[in-house]
Amino acid sequence: MNYKLSSDTWNEKEIQAINDVIATGRYTMGAKVKEFENEFAKFFGSRNAVMTNSGSSANLITLATLKYHPKFKKVKEPNVIVPAVSWSTTFFPVHQHGFKLKFIDVGRQSFNIEPEDIEQAIDDNTVAVFAVNLLGNPCRLDRIKEICKERGVALLEDNCESLGANLRGKYCGTYGEMGTFSFFFSHHLQTMEGGMVLTDDDDLADYLRSFRAHGWIRDLSENSKLYQKSGDPFEDSFKFVLPGFCVRPLEMSGAVGLEQLKKWPDMYEMRRKNADVASKAFDFKSYISIQREYGYSSWFGFGLFLRNNLKGRRKEVIAELQKNGVECRPIVAGNFMKNPVIKYMDCIKGSKYYDNADNLDQNGFFIGNDCVDLEKEIIATSNIIEEIANK
Repeated sequence: MNYKLSSDTWNEKEIQAINDVIATGRYTMGAKVKEFENEFAKFFGSRNAVMTNSGSSANLITLATLKYHPKFKKVKEPNVIVPAVSWSTTFFPVHQHGFKLKFIDVGRQSFNIEPEDIEQAIDDNTVAVFAVNLLGNPCRLDRIKEICKERGVALLEDNCESLGANLRGKYCGTYGEMGTFSFFFSHHLQTMEGGMVLTDDDDLADYLRSFRAHGWIRDLSENSKLYQKSGDPFEDSFKFVLPGFCVRPLEMSGAVGLEQLKKWPDMYEMRRKNADVASKAFDFKSYISIQREYGYSSWFGFGLFLRNNLKGRRKEVIAELQKNGVECRPIVAGNFMKNPVIKYMDCIKGSKYYDNADNLDQNGFFIGNDCVDLEKEIIATSNIIEEIANK
């Protein structure tokens, strides 16, 4: 068996798109990136899409906008509520922009932050909730959005693992003030490297565009509230208004993104079919459980955790799966507070206990999902785990 975490979804369409860009001689951000931004925003029902060179960079400029835009709450010691389980670049931009990380536990079955824990954690210094839709699964964003509105804090979404997930007919990544996406090889859409931020706020979009490219004004809209350009190309070429970065995408990534987006509806359907197989194979078993879906997950992968007679035996299970050709990974970074890097970061505990994050850290792992039929691989994996449980 060769059960990979992900596979290449390109064909001759993506190759031709790259060749077309090469023929123009314009490799950095240009017309194809703009076209992809427009099509992406249209597809997901958002007013603005701002492309970056990665999902990590999308998070970076989102947190920069939270810090500098005047619409967001400003306090002396601001904190941002985050889940204890996520990828590193959910957390690093929070720290890098001077916010305290306020970690809360995640749901045992959802793997996501829960509204009840957010309500307990919010205080007068909380400026935002950074909700992560983990492994394709929507948070309870409807209720979380209500809480944020009631308490006067911003809702941001890290949707890098959950493109296409939706809740009550609305796409994840569009519930918050800003929502981020990743187009890395192993993610739902693959553009070499790449990321995106969606927002319905035109003013926020201008901040994102400026932060993306050095903090300059070149990419601002004509009637931008951030800065009114003079109209003289010479004067406006090197004018800086924000302490920005250089996280622009390649023109080739934008061209590939256009082709990938056309394929997405079919890719989503196949991921959902595989998820039906996985849910039957792993749910309601005494020795293992699968991530419980809220709304409609886009199933980045299949998050599992061992229980009862397999609890504490993850090393044994992973070794057997790998021996049989099944690729496995931890549930993202596990309980992130247990990573050595945490000693450099300013953190606050927002939960009294982190039992669920610790359980995923010690007993959790995920196997791959893809836009090809994985029924045989999923069932074979389930059988291997069942054999171990019956020993």
